[in-house]
Amino acid sequence: MTYLPENVTPEQYPFSGKYLPVRGGLRLHYLDEGAGKPVLMLHGNPSWSFYYRNLARALRGDNRVIVPDHIGCGLSDKPGDDNYDYTLKSRVEDVETLLDSLALQEKITLVVHDWGGMIGLAVAARRPGRIEKIVVLNTGAFFLPGGKSFPAALRLVRTFLGALLVRGGNAFARGAAWVGCKRKRMSPALRAAYTAPYDSWANRIATLRFVQDIPLAPGDKAYALVDETQQKLHLLSGVPMLICWGPKDFVFDRHFLAEWRRRFPAAEVHEFPDCGHYILEDAADEVIPLIKNFVGK
Repeated sequence: MTYLPENVTPEQYPFSGKYLPVRGGLRLHYLDEGAGKPVLMLHGNPSWSFYYRNLARALRGDNRVIVPDHIGCGLSDKPGDDNYDYTLKSRVEDVETLLDSLALQEKITLVVHDWGGMIGLAVAARRPGRIEKIVVLNTGAFFLPGGKSFPAALRLVRTFLGALLVRGGNAFARGAAWVGCKRKRMSPALRAAYTAPYDSWANRIATLRFVQDIPLAPGDKAYALVDETQQKLHLLSGVPMLICWGPKDFVFDRHFLAEWRRRFPAAEVHEFPDCGHYILEDAADEVIPLIKNFVGK
């Protein structure tokens, strides 16, 4: 059984994780559960593989479920800036390293949420022939859509004060757990589990660097890769796509959903009007069966 941080129980997270050495020997933690066609699930910020715990249990009976924690997140190593470049490029390369190490023979179903969408679709755009299906959950894989301004909360995080709040008080992970569900608020125990890996100044580096890496102008580090990815999304137009969406998301709102619809008009879309960012918590009883059916078709 994987070593679990305080406030996360084996009943909540009943998995035996694995570790893969990536750049510089850093350990990338990931789940590799079940057998069958592979399903790769990529989390965003400030969550971790815990977000997919119920979906992983639902799918592992018929599929091989692979769920990494990005470096700096969850149960993976949390190095300082001197040992890891916290950029989109590094994230994409880490996922590619994981996939290459697993030597998967079958095509992959990709499940993405939050910044995991940008990471996962960048990988998929480079390997469109390896992708069988895509499940989109409140995420993006392109620049801010038309009519969408950069959220004030994220803008604050990119200030000196915001950085202090995030690394000193775990404000981003705590805040996301508090406002991320709209239909049914997370219980205190569930919020504690989501924030558990981010229990110190040092261990909160990724939650800050993710927000700082969001590209807003051509000079930003991730700008070129986001631009390259969004220009290649058409290569995935023939891949079956399921979109499950909570429009009360504090970042990925109706503007993002409209852009997904525009780019993938054939996608199967399910919108849950009273739900927010953490759609797998807010509407688990509805969304998980939809995904299971879609993957099993």
